[in-house]
Amino acid sequence: MNVCIDNLNIEYTEQGNGTPVLLLHGWGSSFDVYKGIIATLQNRCRLVAVNFPGCGNSDTMENPWNLEDYCDFVLKFMKAVNLENPIMIGHSHGGRVILKMAAEKMVNPPKIVLLDSAGLIPPKTFKQKFRAKSFKTIKNVLTLPLIKNHSQGLLEKARRHYGSADYNAAPEVLRKTLVSLVNTDLRDIIGNIKCPTLLIWGDKDTATPISDAKIIENLIPDAGLCVLEGCGHYSFCEKPYQAHAILNSFI
Repeated sequence: MNVCIDNLNIEYTEQGNGTPVLLLHGWGSSFDVYKGIIATLQNRCRLVAVNFPGCGNSDTMENPWNLEDYCDFVLKFMKAVNLENPIMIGHSHGGRVILKMAAEKMVNPPKIVLLDSAGLIPPKTFKQKFRAKSFKTIKNVLTLPLIKNHSQGLLEKARRHYGSADYNAAPEVLRKTLVSLVNTDLRDIIGNIKCPTLLIWGDKDTATPISDAKIIENLIPDAGLCVLEGCGHYSFCEKPYQAHAILNSFI
């Protein structure tokens, strides 16, 4: 199914009837990651999952977005598909959007589920700091006026070498968007969330480490953390039976 949001053709899927549920996927992913969850809950929930711009078959935005733009997009999407006061489920970047929206009272969901959610800036390791400093030094040299016009190829090679897989796989507009998102930290407002919040996390997650989960759990008054052992950033896909059982109980 498709809907037009701000002149963008946006892809979404809808299944089941009952309690409204909105599912938001992670960066560079799509609603396909939620097939198992949708199959599990569709006998008693109306599940709506949307592909963010630039993901799946949704159009890509023309200009870079920040987190506020994503929140605005979700509000417009909910209105377009007549989805009122849903339970909100978000993986990674989808969780970051939900945290922002709920903390700033843009929405008032009855419950929230965060799956290996983004939203905090974890402390950088020595290796990460070294790589960032190295790229910044190279970029400063290659953008000097005398050599700038002759160094674009070298600068692009440096970006590919030092950038993350997500960064390198994205077109320029999404690269700039990603930079804005990963430098956004929500810990100062997360404590404003009052609704029951379930966190499902992999203890081997390196993208959004388990330490982030524990911080979020401590900041939200009514939050509980379920850890899936031996799982990474897509813990709910790696151990679907355990994740689905937890979700069934919570919802």
